Amino acid sequence: MDFLPEHIEKYAEDHSQEEPKVLAELNRETWQKVLVPRMLSGHLQGRVLSMIAKLIQPKSVLEIGTYTGYSAICMAEGLAKNGKIITIDKNEELEEIQQKYFEKSGFSTQIHQVYGNALDEIPKLNEKFDLVFIDADKSNYANYFDLVIDKMNPGGVILSDNVLWSGKVTEQPTEKDIDTKALIKYNKKINKDSRVETVLLPIRDGLTITRVK
Repeated sequence: MDFLPEHIEKYAEDHSQEEPKVLAELNRETWQKVLVPRMLSGHLQGRVLSMIAKLIQPKSVLEIGTYTGYSAICMAEGLAKNGKIITIDKNEELEEIQQKYFEKSGFSTQIHQVYGNALDEIPKLNEKFDLVFIDADKSNYANYFDLVIDKMNPGGVILSDNVLWSGKVTEQPTEKDIDTKALIKYNKKINKDSRVETVLLPIRDGLTITRVK
């Protein structure tokens, strides 16, 4: 869900950096061929991810939830020299489209793909991260945060996507709505954690920027 009126979002896109050609192609192919294409970050949020990465210039990035690779490419634009992204996803069926566009983008040697359950894979990583992007199953956001917080460099940034969840986080969730209940708890959790400072932005479906002190 986009919270900005369509004409306002278009104005914002028109007055932001143009979507790179390779990402426009990936955007189009995702909408043509892949299930649930709205999961893709898209032009405006993609440029936000790119800008944040360029401001941080991370040496090491962790992405939880690759999908078709759009957000990984956006963040790769801001990598420090010899920097790398580790991106984890459990769905190997999207590997072909991911690899295709990682190659086209010129960042294939800096993007390292891991397939499996992120809850199992993250503890295996002997890395310290400057930037983490959480964009996977919502019910595990708090678990992902707990797994990465001690792997962050001081001043590192954790980005969390879909934290407004189509506005459902402002309503009383039904008993069976596990994802909404999990996101409500997660949003409260990271806002009260004394190790970090957080701001929630109503970009697209909600994007939280959390800085590690």
